Amino acid sequence: MSSLSRRASVVAFGLAAVFVASAQTALADPGIDRSCFDAAAPLTVEEQRSALPVPREILRRSGFDRFETHLARLLCAAPDRVVARIAVSSQAKRLWRAAVHRARGTAGPGGLPASDDRPLYWARLRLSGLLRQWTPRFGLDEAERARLIDTLETSSRGRDAVRYPTGVRRILVSGFDPFRLDGDIRRSNPSGAAALALDGTTVRTRSGPARIEAVLFPVLWRPFEEGTVERTLLLHLPEVDLFATLSQGRQGRFDIERFNGRWHEGTDNNNELRPGSTVPIPADVPTVEPAPEFVPTTLPYEDIVRADTGRFPVYDNTGVLEIPPGGTEPVFRPDGPTPGSTARAGGGGSYLSNEIAYRATLLRDALGLDVPGGHVHTPILEFGPGNTGELTDPVFERNQRDITAQLRSIVTTAAGTLGRTPDQRRLRSG
Repeated sequence: MSSLSRRASVVAFGLAAVFVASAQTALADPGIDRSCFDAAAPLTVEEQRSALPVPREILRRSGFDRFETHLARLLCAAPDRVVARIAVSSQAKRLWRAAVHRARGTAGPGGLPASDDRPLYWARLRLSGLLRQWTPRFGLDEAERARLIDTLETSSRGRDAVRYPTGVRRILVSGFDPFRLDGDIRRSNPSGAAALALDGTTVRTRSGPARIEAVLFPVLWRPFEEGTVERTLLLHLPEVDLFATLSQGRQGRFDIERFNGRWHEGTDNNNELRPGSTVPIPADVPTVEPAPEFVPTTLPYEDIVRADTGRFPVYDNTGVLEIPPGGTEPVFRPDGPTPGSTARAGGGGSYLSNEIAYRATLLRDALGLDVPGGHVHTPILEFGPGNTGELTDPVFERNQRDITAQLRSIVTTAAGTLGRTPDQRRLRSG
């Protein structure tokens, strides 16, 4: 790029930033001008749910409905693509920071728990719905629209906000969005709530201070199949000392999943069904050839299970579902896979929680990293008995707090087993 082009780009960026900042100061009007949006443009199933009464009440009570109003005003006023892209990026980053800041504080006036992951989830869907229905004055092709939505996804999930100071252990955790919302749209995901609460915090371990950074992933098949996990983790795995993918699992217990299986099936948040197939790895990301049927955890599961980390029991879960060599029907193996078998479920099942664990640990091995990493399943986050309609209750809030605190303790315990010095790249010998 020439120096003239660079100067022009800097000027354009500066003008756009000024536009965004000035527009954000004039957003007292809560109404949204729908004249630059096409209400007939199709939305995803997730986005359609966001218009239902419960999500709107969550957004209202948390104050996160302001992000939709802000972005709508910015989009309608945007004079070109550059300004629009900056507006989307700005609001997405603000949304992530607001969710993390809220999770570190106390409950606001709306009465929802501080570390609630639901405001972030529903606000992001309101923003992606705006982008899908936006009709800008300058025209927008589908590829450009998809890039804007990707910008929203990247920045509002913390994927471009991971930063580690020097001189500390580096820990990366990931959480998930709420799911199974057609059964109960009030649901929260404790892994997402914990990720928000842990992001940017420093814990004291037996091997020194450790900084935790967090990212969130969708409960959607397509982004996974397109490589969102690998492309996110490729930026960070080579620099971390430990990583853990987190998701909601069984009732009343934590599980450290020993083996992750090369099989996925089920229905996601957009009601897209996968009837069952091997986990597809994109051709342009590092992988292991031939693909293993099971990939093991390298988390220090014995130390974690032995430690007193909280009120929920923690298990070293070794069970898998496999088709034995020469067999045709799946067989449950409580002590792990047998050589030459074909995966039908890892310890964490065959849904997206198992899939993120498989992809992350496979990438670890493809990169040749000697890094502790694996999957932790949390207890199910439950409401109190008899609560069939309230957004929160004392049992729900206690469970959310305790799960987050125990995850912090689990991560701290795991980091305490590290024996190498910070800031040292760890490659396997041979």
